[in-house]
Amino acid sequence: MRLSTKYMGLELKNPLVPSASPLTEKLDSIKVLEDNGASAVVLFSLFEEQIEKQDSSLEYFTEYGTDSFAESLSFFPDAHEFKAGPDEYLENVRKIKAGVDIPIIASLNGNTPGGWMEYAKKIEQAGADGLELNIHYLPVDFNETSADVEKRYIDIVSWVKSNVNIPIAVKIGSRFSSLPAMAKALEGAGADALVMFNRFYHPDIDLEKLETKRKIQLSHSRDIRLPMRWISILRGNVNLSFAASTGVHSASDVLKLVMSGADITQLTSALMAHGPEVINKINEDLISWMNENEYQSISQMKGSMSLIHRPDPKTIVRDNYMRTLLDFQANTKL
Repeated sequence: MRLSTKYMGLELKNPLVPSASPLTEKLDSIKVLEDNGASAVVLFSLFEEQIEKQDSSLEYFTEYGTDSFAESLSFFPDAHEFKAGPDEYLENVRKIKAGVDIPIIASLNGNTPGGWMEYAKKIEQAGADGLELNIHYLPVDFNETSADVEKRYIDIVSWVKSNVNIPIAVKIGSRFSSLPAMAKALEGAGADALVMFNRFYHPDIDLEKLETKRKIQLSHSRDIRLPMRWISILRGNVNLSFAASTGVHSASDVLKLVMSGADITQLTSALMAHGPEVINKINEDLISWMNENEYQSISQMKGSMSLIHRPDPKTIVRDNYMRTLLDFQANTKL
């Protein structure tokens, strides 16, 4: 009970939740995560492009001879490159839900309002306890305004929320003109939680082959600073749960994020680097630190370092900025 937390209405035994990755794709690996102390899991994502491509394939066979395939689909991976299609994903949700005792949060990954959103209802019917909408979108259209981008998010969340009864978390990026205003808008659209933040994987260039080179870099503990800052700003000002994502590797990371206001912390890189046993290790270290510092529960410390407790958050943010620069200047030696 000391480590228990509540996330978008779900009662969890601790704040450690493996995020969507290949590690959360199969029942056997999820059982291992559960045995090592995971309080819930976010399943590997079902992508908008998978659904669109399946729908286009069906349309092709029923309307042979027409231009059934959208040209844009040719830019995305072929169906065989995904380990499972939409129907297999739903069956996997059913098997995993029946095979473990922890809450299962499914993941839909897309960025345009469309037919793929219908799968939210099917995922609920398959037994998922919650749904994470991973709206992974990087604007590149010079005619698309910030208001257009925000509307895209709101439209997706509003439609999904009005068609399902399970709680909805929205995984977003940090690059909105006004993140506080966006958080309020998502709350108004019906979101139950924010997952902060989406990682945008920036491609490199292979100078020998003269082609784009794609590689995922594992996160580092220093990466928690971005979600830590924004969760601290938002906590108490919107009626949402918060999941901190990226950079969670140790009990210290979890403690800092919870004190900033996070309800759960999501982890993947730590699992890839150290194996599922790292979950048990972090839980043990959390208990040890709480004993030493006389904390009775996670809820006791949750949000204790958020800016809701400061009289003038705007001044605090500006003051932190100036003091950081001045401290750096004072410690710089030529």
